[in-house]
Amino acid sequence: MSDAVTLIDDDLHRQLALRWLSPRADDAHKGDFGPLLVVGGGEGYSGAALLAAETALRAGAGATLVACGRTAAAGLWLHRPELMARAVSSRADLQPLLAMARVVVAGPGLGRDDWARELWPALAAPGPRQVLDADGLFWLAENPERHPARVLTPHPGEAARLLHCHVADISRDRPAAARELQSEYGGVVILKGAGTLVCDGERVWRCTAGNPGMATPGMGDVLAGLAGALLAQGVPLFEAAALAVSLHARAGDRVAVHKGQRGMLASDLWGPMPALLNPTQQVVEQ
Repeated sequence: MSDAVTLIDDDLHRQLALRWLSPRADDAHKGDFGPLLVVGGGEGYSGAALLAAETALRAGAGATLVACGRTAAAGLWLHRPELMARAVSSRADLQPLLAMARVVVAGPGLGRDDWARELWPALAAPGPRQVLDADGLFWLAENPERHPARVLTPHPGEAARLLHCHVADISRDRPAAARELQSEYGGVVILKGAGTLVCDGERVWRCTAGNPGMATPGMGDVLAGLAGALLAQGVPLFEAAALAVSLHARAGDRVAVHKGQRGMLASDLWGPMPALLNPTQQVVEQ
Protein backbone atom coordinates (compact mmCIF):
# COMPACT_ATOMS: atom_id res chain seq x y z
CA MET A 1 0.00 0.00 0.00
CA SER A 2 1.25 3.46 -0.90
CA ASP A 3 1.98 5.91 1.89
CA ALA A 4 0.93 8.82 -0.31
CA VAL A 5 -1.79 11.19 0.83
CA THR A 6 -3.88 12.71 -1.96
CA LEU A 7 -5.19 16.22 -1.41
CA ILE A 8 -8.89 16.91 -1.93
CA ASP A 9 -8.12 19.87 -4.18
CA ASP A 10 -10.50 21.99 -6.24
CA ASP A 11 -10.28 19.68 -9.25
CA LEU A 12 -11.14 16.57 -7.25
CA HIS A 13 -13.97 18.39 -5.50
CA ARG A 14 -15.30 19.43 -8.91
CA GLN A 15 -15.16 15.87 -10.21
CA LEU A 16 -17.02 14.48 -7.21
CA ALA A 17 -19.63 17.22 -7.32
CA LEU A 18 -20.34 16.88 -11.04
CA ARG A 19 -20.54 13.08 -10.79
CA TRP A 20 -22.73 12.79 -7.69
CA LEU A 21 -24.65 16.07 -7.44
CA SER A 22 -26.21 16.12 -10.90
CA PRO A 23 -29.80 17.34 -11.35
CA ARG A 24 -32.49 14.92 -10.25
CA ALA A 25 -34.95 13.14 -12.49
CA ASP A 26 -38.26 14.94 -13.00
CA ASP A 27 -40.19 12.04 -11.45
CA ALA A 28 -37.98 11.74 -8.32
CA HIS A 29 -39.74 11.37 -4.97
CA LYS A 30 -38.70 11.34 -1.32
CA GLY A 31 -38.46 7.56 -1.22
CA ASP A 32 -35.65 7.68 -3.76
CA PHE A 33 -33.37 9.41 -1.24
CA GLY A 34 -34.34 7.72 1.98
CA PRO A 35 -35.53 6.78 4.44
CA LEU A 36 -32.63 8.08 6.46
CA LEU A 37 -32.72 7.38 10.19
CA VAL A 38 -30.85 9.37 12.83
CA VAL A 39 -30.47 7.55 16.15
CA GLY A 40 -29.55 9.81 19.05
CA GLY A 41 -30.99 12.65 21.05
CA GLY A 42 -30.97 11.07 24.47
CA GLU A 43 -31.89 12.98 27.63
CA GLY A 44 -30.27 16.41 27.46
CA TYR A 45 -28.78 15.92 23.99
CA SER A 46 -31.59 16.72 21.58
CA GLY A 47 -29.59 19.46 19.84
CA ALA A 48 -27.04 17.04 18.40
CA ALA A 49 -29.73 14.84 16.85
CA LEU A 50 -31.49 17.91 15.46
CA LEU A 51 -28.31 19.26 13.85
CA ALA A 52 -27.59 15.91 12.17
CA ALA A 53 -31.15 15.30 11.03
CA GLU A 54 -31.89 18.80 9.77
CA THR A 55 -28.56 18.85 7.93
CA ALA A 56 -29.53 15.57 6.26
CA LEU A 57 -32.78 17.13 5.05
CA ARG A 58 -31.04 20.29 3.86
CA ALA A 59 -28.42 18.16 2.06
CA GLY A 60 -31.01 16.29 0.02
CA ALA A 61 -32.09 13.28 2.07
CA GLY A 62 -35.66 12.22 1.44
CA ALA A 63 -37.86 10.87 4.22
CA THR A 64 -35.86 11.50 7.40
CA LEU A 65 -36.68 9.94 10.76
CA VAL A 66 -35.18 10.45 14.20
CA ALA A 67 -35.21 7.72 16.85
CA CYS A 68 -34.69 9.57 20.12
CA GLY A 69 -35.69 9.95 23.73
CA ARG A 70 -39.21 11.03 24.61
CA THR A 71 -38.24 14.57 25.66
CA ALA A 72 -36.18 15.08 22.51
CA ALA A 73 -39.03 13.88 20.29
CA ALA A 74 -41.34 16.63 21.53
CA GLY A 75 -38.72 19.31 20.88
CA LEU A 76 -37.92 18.03 17.40
CA TRP A 77 -41.58 18.03 16.39
CA LEU A 78 -41.87 21.68 17.40
CA HIS A 79 -38.62 22.90 15.87
CA ARG A 80 -38.55 21.03 12.57
CA PRO A 81 -41.93 19.53 11.60
CA GLU A 82 -40.45 18.06 8.39
CA LEU A 83 -38.62 15.50 10.54
CA MET A 84 -40.42 12.36 11.67
CA ALA A 85 -39.38 12.02 15.29
CA ARG A 86 -40.08 8.73 17.05
CA ALA A 87 -39.59 8.23 20.78
CA VAL A 88 -37.92 4.88 21.45
CA SER A 89 -37.17 3.28 24.77
CA SER A 90 -35.96 -0.18 23.78
CA ARG A 91 -34.43 -2.25 21.00
CA ALA A 92 -37.93 -3.50 20.21
CA ASP A 93 -38.99 0.07 19.50
CA LEU A 94 -35.91 0.72 17.37
CA GLN A 95 -35.90 -2.44 15.23
CA PRO A 96 -38.83 -1.51 12.92
CA LEU A 97 -37.20 1.85 12.17
CA LEU A 98 -33.86 0.19 11.39
CA ALA A 99 -35.64 -2.30 9.13
CA MET A 100 -37.10 0.47 6.97
CA ALA A 101 -34.00 2.70 6.82
CA ARG A 102 -31.74 2.90 3.80
CA VAL A 103 -29.06 4.71 5.82
CA VAL A 104 -28.55 5.13 9.57
CA VAL A 105 -26.70 8.01 11.23
CA ALA A 106 -26.04 6.79 14.76
CA GLY A 107 -24.48 8.61 17.69
CA PRO A 108 -25.32 12.34 17.71
CA GLY A 109 -26.53 12.90 21.27
CA LEU A 110 -26.83 9.16 21.89
CA GLY A 111 -25.25 9.46 25.32
CA ARG A 112 -23.59 6.85 27.47
CA ASP A 113 -26.41 5.94 29.84
CA ASP A 114 -28.64 2.87 30.16
CA TRP A 115 -30.87 4.06 27.29
CA ALA A 116 -27.92 4.09 24.90
CA ARG A 117 -26.63 0.80 26.29
CA GLU A 118 -30.01 -0.77 25.53
CA LEU A 119 -30.04 0.48 21.93
CA TRP A 120 -26.42 -0.21 21.02
CA PRO A 121 -26.68 -3.96 20.16
CA ALA A 122 -29.30 -3.15 17.52
CA LEU A 123 -27.02 -0.49 16.03
CA ALA A 124 -24.00 -2.79 16.05
CA ALA A 125 -25.78 -5.59 14.19
CA PRO A 126 -25.42 -5.96 10.41
CA GLY A 127 -27.85 -3.72 8.59
CA PRO A 128 -28.07 -0.70 6.30
CA ARG A 129 -25.21 1.61 5.49
CA GLN A 130 -24.28 3.62 8.54
CA VAL A 131 -22.51 6.77 9.67
CA LEU A 132 -21.23 6.34 13.21
CA ASP A 133 -20.43 9.52 15.12
CA ALA A 134 -19.94 10.94 18.61
CA ASP A 135 -21.18 8.60 21.37
CA GLY A 136 -21.67 5.87 18.80
CA LEU A 137 -17.88 5.77 18.60
CA PHE A 138 -17.71 5.44 22.38
CA TRP A 139 -19.89 2.34 22.26
CA LEU A 140 -17.92 0.93 19.34
CA ALA A 141 -14.69 1.31 21.33
CA GLU A 142 -16.35 -0.59 24.20
CA ASN A 143 -17.59 -3.30 21.82
CA PRO A 144 -15.16 -3.46 18.85
CA GLU A 145 -16.58 -4.93 15.67
CA ARG A 146 -15.91 -4.51 11.96
CA HIS A 147 -18.63 -3.26 9.62
CA PRO A 148 -17.93 -3.04 5.86
CA ALA A 149 -20.63 -0.46 5.10
CA ARG A 150 -19.95 2.05 7.85
CA VAL A 151 -18.41 5.53 7.85
CA LEU A 152 -16.62 6.35 11.11
CA THR A 153 -16.13 10.04 11.97
CA PRO A 154 -13.72 10.26 14.94
CA HIS A 155 -11.86 13.33 16.13
CA PRO A 156 -8.37 12.60 17.54
CA GLY A 157 -9.65 11.88 21.05
CA GLU A 158 -12.21 9.38 19.78
CA ALA A 159 -9.61 7.86 17.46
CA ALA A 160 -7.28 7.36 20.44
CA ARG A 161 -10.04 5.59 22.35
CA LEU A 162 -10.80 3.34 19.39
CA LEU A 163 -7.11 2.42 18.99
CA HIS A 164 -6.37 2.24 22.74
CA CYS A 165 -3.58 4.79 22.53
CA HIS A 166 -2.94 8.46 23.33
CA VAL A 167 -4.04 11.50 21.35
CA ALA A 168 -0.37 12.33 20.83
CA ASP A 169 0.03 9.00 19.02
CA ILE A 170 -2.77 9.96 16.63
CA SER A 171 -1.31 13.41 16.00
CA ARG A 172 2.18 12.03 15.40
CA ASP A 173 1.13 10.25 12.18
CA ARG A 174 -2.46 10.95 11.19
CA PRO A 175 -2.41 8.99 7.90
CA ALA A 176 -1.10 5.92 9.73
CA ALA A 177 -3.80 6.32 12.38
CA ALA A 178 -6.52 6.58 9.71
CA ARG A 179 -5.24 3.40 8.05
CA GLU A 180 -5.11 1.56 11.37
CA LEU A 181 -8.66 2.60 12.22
CA GLN A 182 -9.89 1.38 8.87
CA SER A 183 -8.00 -1.90 9.20
CA GLU A 184 -9.43 -2.48 12.68
CA TYR A 185 -13.05 -1.46 12.08
CA GLY A 186 -13.62 -1.67 8.30
CA GLY A 187 -15.63 0.67 6.12
CA VAL A 188 -14.39 4.22 5.59
CA VAL A 189 -12.77 6.46 8.21
CA ILE A 190 -13.05 10.24 8.40
CA LEU A 191 -10.31 11.34 10.80
CA LYS A 192 -11.36 14.87 11.67
CA GLY A 193 -9.10 17.81 12.46
CA ALA A 194 -7.04 20.36 10.57
CA GLY A 195 -6.59 18.61 7.24
CA THR A 196 -9.32 16.01 7.72
CA LEU A 197 -8.39 12.61 6.28
CA VAL A 198 -10.65 10.11 4.50
CA CYS A 199 -9.40 6.51 4.27
CA ASP A 200 -10.87 3.33 2.82
CA GLY A 201 -7.80 1.14 3.32
CA GLU A 202 -6.43 1.78 -0.16
CA ARG A 203 -6.67 5.56 -0.46
CA VAL A 204 -6.03 8.33 2.03
CA TRP A 205 -7.33 11.74 0.95
CA ARG A 206 -6.72 14.98 2.82
CA CYS A 207 -8.99 18.00 2.65
CA THR A 208 -7.23 21.35 2.45
CA ALA A 209 -10.36 23.48 2.96
CA GLY A 210 -11.82 24.48 6.33
CA ASN A 211 -10.76 26.96 9.00
CA PRO A 212 -10.29 27.28 12.80
CA GLY A 213 -13.70 28.92 13.19
CA MET A 214 -15.19 25.46 12.67
CA ALA A 215 -13.77 24.29 16.01
CA THR A 216 -17.14 24.70 17.66
CA PRO A 217 -19.83 22.38 19.10
CA GLY A 218 -22.09 20.64 16.65
CA MET A 219 -19.81 20.73 13.60
CA GLY A 220 -19.38 16.96 13.79
CA ASP A 221 -23.14 16.45 13.92
CA VAL A 222 -23.52 18.53 10.76
CA LEU A 223 -20.82 16.49 9.01
CA ALA A 224 -22.47 13.21 10.04
CA GLY A 225 -25.84 14.36 8.69
CA LEU A 226 -24.23 15.50 5.46
CA ALA A 227 -22.45 12.17 4.95
CA GLY A 228 -25.66 10.29 5.70
CA ALA A 229 -27.62 12.39 3.20
CA LEU A 230 -25.13 11.66 0.42
CA LEU A 231 -25.27 7.94 1.17
CA ALA A 232 -29.08 8.09 1.08
CA GLN A 233 -28.82 9.64 -2.41
CA GLY A 234 -26.83 6.67 -3.66
CA VAL A 235 -23.29 8.01 -3.44
CA PRO A 236 -20.80 5.17 -2.73
CA LEU A 237 -19.25 4.96 0.72
CA PHE A 238 -15.82 6.46 0.07
CA GLU A 239 -17.06 9.12 -2.34
CA ALA A 240 -19.84 10.12 0.08
CA ALA A 241 -17.34 10.52 2.90
CA ALA A 242 -14.88 12.53 0.80
CA LEU A 243 -17.56 14.74 -0.73
CA ALA A 244 -19.18 15.35 2.67
CA VAL A 245 -15.86 16.44 4.14
CA SER A 246 -15.17 18.72 1.19
CA LEU A 247 -18.64 20.32 1.15
CA HIS A 248 -18.60 20.76 4.94
CA ALA A 249 -15.21 22.49 4.86
CA ARG A 250 -16.15 24.73 1.96
CA ALA A 251 -19.38 25.75 3.65
CA GLY A 252 -17.36 26.71 6.72
CA ASP A 253 -14.97 28.74 4.60
CA ARG A 254 -17.82 30.60 2.94
CA VAL A 255 -19.31 31.45 6.35
CA ALA A 256 -15.89 32.70 7.50
CA VAL A 257 -15.57 34.97 4.46
CA HIS A 258 -18.93 36.60 5.06
CA LYS A 259 -19.17 36.60 8.86
CA GLY A 260 -15.69 35.89 10.20
CA GLN A 261 -14.32 32.83 11.96
CA ARG A 262 -14.92 33.73 15.58
CA GLY A 263 -18.49 33.06 16.66
CA MET A 264 -19.32 30.65 13.85
CA LEU A 265 -22.13 28.22 14.67
CA ALA A 266 -22.54 24.76 13.24
CA SER A 267 -25.99 25.67 11.91
CA ASP A 268 -24.44 28.62 10.01
CA LEU A 269 -23.21 26.05 7.49
CA TRP A 270 -26.79 25.51 6.35
CA GLY A 271 -26.71 28.90 4.59
CA PRO A 272 -24.08 28.09 1.93
CA MET A 273 -25.19 24.48 1.44
CA PRO A 274 -27.79 24.94 -1.34
CA ALA A 275 -25.27 26.50 -3.71
CA LEU A 276 -22.63 23.90 -2.87
CA LEU A 277 -25.04 21.00 -3.27
CA ASN A 278 -26.49 22.12 -6.60
CA PRO A 279 -23.58 22.64 -9.01
CA THR A 280 -23.91 22.67 -12.79
CA GLN A 281 -21.54 21.77 -15.60
CA GLN A 282 -20.74 25.47 -16.05
CA VAL A 283 -20.51 26.59 -12.41
CA VAL A 284 -19.10 24.35 -9.68
CA GLU A 285 -18.23 25.71 -6.25
CA GLN A 286 -14.46 25.84 -5.77
